Amino acid sequence: MGFKAWVLIKLFVLQFLSFLCSSADFDFFYFVEQWSPSYCDTKQGCCYPITGRPNEDFGIHGLWPEYTTGEWREFCDRENSFNASQISDLIGRMQKDWPSLACPSGDGTIFWRHEWEKHGTCTSLDQHSYFEAALDLKKKANLLQVLENGGITPGKIYNFTTVKEAIQEGVGYRPVIKCNKDPANNTQLYEVYLCADTSAKNFIECPVFSHGIPCGSSIEFPSFSSDSELHVAI
Repeated sequence: MGFKAWVLIKLFVLQFLSFLCSSADFDFFYFVEQWSPSYCDTKQGCCYPITGRPNEDFGIHGLWPEYTTGEWREFCDRENSFNASQISDLIGRMQKDWPSLACPSGDGTIFWRHEWEKHGTCTSLDQHSYFEAALDLKKKANLLQVLENGGITPGKIYNFTTVKEAIQEGVGYRPVIKCNKDPANNTQLYEVYLCADTSAKNFIECPVFSHGIPCGSSIEFPSFSSDSELHVAI
């Protein structure tokens, strides 16, 4: 074997080993969805996308690679910038299921770019696979339907444990629920964390649990018309 061939083989092996290391360089995903009315129902408020008010539904916040130590990596490949042309066939689903409610109004591109460059570049997935995996996990979880099946609908107040158990029963795995505050300082359901394996295809039990604002014993599940009086269903 010539020297040049040996060098090429060595380079190939190193690249392959590097790929294996990068593909296994985290332990699980947090798949995070946020309740759109709760995002808007704060003192900060929100701006609807240029496509109009989103459906009263959970929207994807992100798909985040994590370690069981509670640590994570960010912005792992600054050369791998977001390229909307790589997900052109997913845009319709993205606008529906991954809307941006930040101000000023936009088409979602800034939000998606941030999620890819901060989190997606720390996975072994390409851009299309990363966003498609998140969209498929949302469809698989089907949180709004799961809650409805448990008798939990927007515009009311519920026992926190009832909400958590409904999600666990419907999805099959324990969720992490985070809350925020409405302008009257009431606690409301804001985000639901589920965990997925490193392929981003299957839900798993969360190895560790993220912490946030304690939700308390009862939480609002607001609607976009939550300025009307809430009906209590504890």
